[in-house]
Amino acid sequence: MNVLRASTTLQEYLHIFNKGLQKWKIKVNETKSSHLTFTLRNDPSPPIYLNEVEITPAKTVKYLGLHLHTKLIWRDHITKKRKQMDLRYKELYWLRGRSSPFSINNKLLLYKTVIAPIWTYGLELWGCASKFNKAIIQRFQSKLLRAIVNVPWWRVILSLVARIYCL
Repeated sequence: MNVLRASTTLQEYLHIFNKGLQKWKIKVNETKSSHLTFTLRNDPSPPIYLNEVEITPAKTVKYLGLHLHTKLIWRDHITKKRKQMDLRYKELYWLRGRSSPFSINNKLLLYKTVIAPIWTYGLELWGCASKFNKAIIQRFQSKLLRAIVNVPWWRVILSLVARIYCL
């Protein structure tokens, strides 16, 4: 299906939708609306109208907490989730820091209940992202789990070197 056909089909459904809105006397704010056409091509999308107001096309849209891109590239979503996890991580420093009185099990529970849901939400959709993008989340998770168990950075490097020479 090409972009033009998708846009004309969408425009037809918007006319039907608009009639329903008028029947039920519902007002839509067209300026807050945007449309997104999923395609791998770089063809510009034709304009779409609702109540004779053009709905702006967008490259990315946030929908139900997922940042969708026209080419279904998950880079935007993953970087935003990474920033969100970093903020939450910094907010909880006093609970999970090196001088925290909590046990490792309690710190892990804190991680599983507060930080892990940020990146696991929608995993069924964005889990098909490239290895490079998934590595962004993996690096943060490794850093956080090392901080939880209080492992110094040099010990991690020594264990990696030991694994390389033992193989």
